[in-house]
Amino acid sequence: MHVFVTGGSGLTGPAIVTELVAAGHTVTGLARSDAAAARLESLGATPHRGSLDDLDSLRSGAEAADGVLHMAFGGDFADPDDMMRRDRTAIETLGRALAHSGKPFVSTSGTLVMPLGRETTEKDEPDPDGIAGFRIPGERACLGFAAQGVRTSVVRLAPTVHGPGDYGFIGMLVATARKTGKSAYVGDGGNRWPAVHRLDAASLFRLALEKAPAGSVLHGVAESGVTFKSIAKTIARALDLPAVPLTPDEAAAHFVSPFMATVYGIDAPVSSSYTQELLGWSPTRPTLLDDLEHGDYLVTPTS
Repeated sequence: MHVFVTGGSGLTGPAIVTELVAAGHTVTGLARSDAAAARLESLGATPHRGSLDDLDSLRSGAEAADGVLHMAFGGDFADPDDMMRRDRTAIETLGRALAHSGKPFVSTSGTLVMPLGRETTEKDEPDPDGIAGFRIPGERACLGFAAQGVRTSVVRLAPTVHGPGDYGFIGMLVATARKTGKSAYVGDGGNRWPAVHRLDAASLFRLALEKAPAGSVLHGVAESGVTFKSIAKTIARALDLPAVPLTPDEAAAHFVSPFMATVYGIDAPVSSSYTQELLGWSPTRPTLLDDLEHGDYLVTPTS
């Protein structure tokens, strides 16, 4: 299969491109810079110059492919409405290029669109008023093309997609612990975070592309809920720092921003049982805590 990929040079994207190439697929990747193009070429993909705002480039890339995998998501988090607009417009452009073709179209969202405080499943409705509600219009735009003859699916990734070189939520948490001299959690730390290893996520995207039924909602989650206190204590032990609880007000001053303090305090467990059964996906890579203890998160930085 010839696959057009957006976001192939980002944090999770290279693992997906590598997975697709290793499985025998041909990959063309959207590249908005020389560095992105070089990264894609090093992975065995062909660069296709353009950006999410270059709709003609998106259209031509999709039209030339046997399927599309949309990972890219950009913009300023201070303006979620603009991020939502850009994502939805890109998805609509890609979807229209595939209409009535029967080709697969896999788009990306996050499990933080789901209601908080209980373990949710792929069959539950997302929460439009939640912390990641701005991702929902993109989900709906993609899934809507199932009625136009496109084999659509949406993969909701866990907020923690862990693995080497991670600079996301967990990487920021480690950096804050080093800077402040303490590894913190909010309240009693019992709030739960889903997690998935990057390589397990890559295999899920490949399976979705190859065989997910039209209209599928999939959860890219290997662990349904790791307590935040256990994450903080693992970091504290490795860095020889105290693990300390913070009130919400203290957390707002301690973490990178008040928004991040809110994110670190949410309880967002998610199941992927349906996804695993539907696609035969079996996550096998290290758990989040194993990766924290034995991966590169806590290696002393070199100057």
